[in-house]
Amino acid sequence: MSVWPESLSEINTRRNCEKRRGSTLPGSVQYSEQQEQDRPSFPAGGTRWLLRQRRTRHRGGTKRGVGLFGVKKWMAGGVCRSKASLEGKTVLITGGDTGIGKETAVDLARRGARVILACRDMDRANKAAAEVMKRSGNDQVVVRKLDLASLESVRQLAKDVLDNEERLDVLINNAGIVSCPEWKTEDGFEMQFGVNHLGHFLLTNCLLDLLEKSSPSRIVNVSSLAHEKGQIYFDDINLEKKYHPWESYSQSKLANVLFTKELANNLKGTGVTSYSLHPGVIRTELGRHMWPEMPLWKKVLFTPFMFLIKSPTEGAQTTIYCAVEESLQNESGLYYSDCAPKTAAPQGLDDEAAKKLWDLSAAMVSRT
Repeated sequence: MSVWPESLSEINTRRNCEKRRGSTLPGSVQYSEQQEQDRPSFPAGGTRWLLRQRRTRHRGGTKRGVGLFGVKKWMAGGVCRSKASLEGKTVLITGGDTGIGKETAVDLARRGARVILACRDMDRANKAAAEVMKRSGNDQVVVRKLDLASLESVRQLAKDVLDNEERLDVLINNAGIVSCPEWKTEDGFEMQFGVNHLGHFLLTNCLLDLLEKSSPSRIVNVSSLAHEKGQIYFDDINLEKKYHPWESYSQSKLANVLFTKELANNLKGTGVTSYSLHPGVIRTELGRHMWPEMPLWKKVLFTPFMFLIKSPTEGAQTTIYCAVEESLQNESGLYYSDCAPKTAAPQGLDDEAAKKLWDLSAAMVSRT
């Protein structure tokens, strides 16, 4: 093991003495032959050289640190800068008890809105409502029961809202499920298409009259970048011939984009506008069905990137942007990412497919 003196001046002085006298300085470190071989050597002007090396290493480490956090900041995406107040407004958020839904609720409650959390798990929803009230300082946060896998539950929530709310200014269709096994909804539909699209399709249509009465009002559909890999299997909408979790998820997210587009076409002149968005890759519970099924080698590769994934607060920014940004008031039917408009995939721009999906969805929910 090498022995390092305290300073380079000692090294240079000792070496000069050894050359002149063949001895060591009193009190200096005595080296064995092996230690002499192991001992590092320095070029002339060693002190200056070492300081330069230390500065270089420090700058390199700083650059790597700054670079890493720069990537993290870039991954965090845009931030909603709007200062719009929502005093006197009512907002309904599906799945507002966790993840980006809860963070959206906190932000909109801080702006003064009355916030309705429409959730499946009432115990967790009540805890989330208490947290939202505490963090926002707004006690106008209420909880309503909603199970999107049951169209009867959707209709019950819509009836409750119509009977008890005077207005509805923003409807945020946020709840969803990702990459689950081949499950069925209560009504027999494939789970991801049923929850992510059909449940919200029915809820939105049931609340359209109240939204129009409250206009200008907005409908915000949380989609995903996954829509770019999706297609609508009109001949096998429940994927009964061949089910794959990611194909199902991508289909449901494409359906969100097409639904938003057709809403805009149908609601022209009503004062109700619609928006779809990609929130980003986020650390939430949404992937709870995906992680256990992931091969170990993928988990190992994926884990280091967890640092770069958006937090729920960062992931909520585009939803908030679409809900409150004043400059979007005359825009409708578009797709957004990182608080800015983004061109959807070609299959998300297909007017004919959007109309066909609307008609198919209306027929599916009307049969129950």
